[in-house]
Amino acid sequence: MKWFNTLSHNRWLEQETDRILDFGKNAAVPTGFGWLGNNGQIRSDMGTHLWITARMLHVYAVAANMGRPGAYALVEHGINALNGPLRDKQHGGWYACVNDEGVIDASKQGYQHFFVLLGAASAVTTGHPKARKLLDDAIEVIERYFWSEDEQMCLESWDEAFSKTEDYRGGNANMHAVEAFLIVYDVTHDRKWLDRALRIASVIIHDVARKGEYRVNEHFDTNWNPIRDYNIDNPAHRFRAYGGTPGHWIEWGRLMLHLRAALEARFETPPEWLLEDAKGLFHATIRDAWAPDGADGFVYSVGWDGKPIVRERVRWPIVEAMGTAYALYTVTGEAQYEAWYQTWWEYCIKYLMDYENGSWWQELDTNNEVTTKVWDGKQDIYHLLHCLVIPRLPLAPGLAPAVAAGLLDSQAK
Repeated sequence: MKWFNTLSHNRWLEQETDRILDFGKNAAVPTGFGWLGNNGQIRSDMGTHLWITARMLHVYAVAANMGRPGAYALVEHGINALNGPLRDKQHGGWYACVNDEGVIDASKQGYQHFFVLLGAASAVTTGHPKARKLLDDAIEVIERYFWSEDEQMCLESWDEAFSKTEDYRGGNANMHAVEAFLIVYDVTHDRKWLDRALRIASVIIHDVARKGEYRVNEHFDTNWNPIRDYNIDNPAHRFRAYGGTPGHWIEWGRLMLHLRAALEARFETPPEWLLEDAKGLFHATIRDAWAPDGADGFVYSVGWDGKPIVRERVRWPIVEAMGTAYALYTVTGEAQYEAWYQTWWEYCIKYLMDYENGSWWQELDTNNEVTTKVWDGKQDIYHLLHCLVIPRLPLAPGLAPAVAAGLLDSQAK
């Protein structure tokens, strides 16, 4: 039974895309895009986070390119928020979190700034007149503060005034830098963004993770030595979990295949390890994290021995797994990847999709019942967009540029 690149399956994906886009528009608040609760209401107590606002700008840029009425207005809203309440006009960059009264968290986080870069680059593809200036501003901040020429990697964070950086290097921030760099390359055609993406992947995946059975280490010191016990006392951290976060392993796999496709589009021969390591990451994720305790679902984190630590089933890992399954199928044509894709969709239909309250549940317990140990609410729809739109596109160019180029369903029969 074939689903990939069939018009019938793609029509179903489009229906679900429209459902989550309708849910997500409720996130618009005066300061950007807010934190959505389980019923789609704004959680005003959570403030307006930079990462959510930037990711929603990216989402609605894709939606605008899909011709969805109202989406372009949300692109405008996102750009205005990044030029307004979230912007630090004194020191540069963007605040981590604000609310109607002002700044809640003035720190400058790399993870969040890379989403600004992604959102701005995606917005450029809509033709919005303010988007390119926003992208140029974001590039300037990344170049000045977050890309280290000495390390040829990305820094993690700064204080408000960009006077002190953290003595920590993060794999999560660098992974999302790769994601953003790929779209910036598509928009600017500047080869350095591909070179930087390849460098980051070579360090975190090919040099470190490959030697550890593809259990990706995300915590490093300033010399890029892995810190194996980081957050051992706070294992369920949302952004810096102790041990391995298998959802990131499999997400890395897709990003590396996008990078591989971008190099091929330049008529270059990509390194063989991009595909080899993408496969390794995919199968390591299944090996360690898929139903290790007998119940279906991906556990949130595992130890360096591959045993589960945080057993809750968070939404985004399975969503990213579906995108990587599609990417590997596209490159290899192997039926096993489509089989996993179908298995994971069946799981999502059964446990995660919430037709009563909207969108998808963010977290389930070991019995696949709704819980809130790691996440409370349905923050945004960024990851969901990936499993719904990426399987309808070639691997290069990236998401928003490909939709803007009219490539949606271009491979479907």
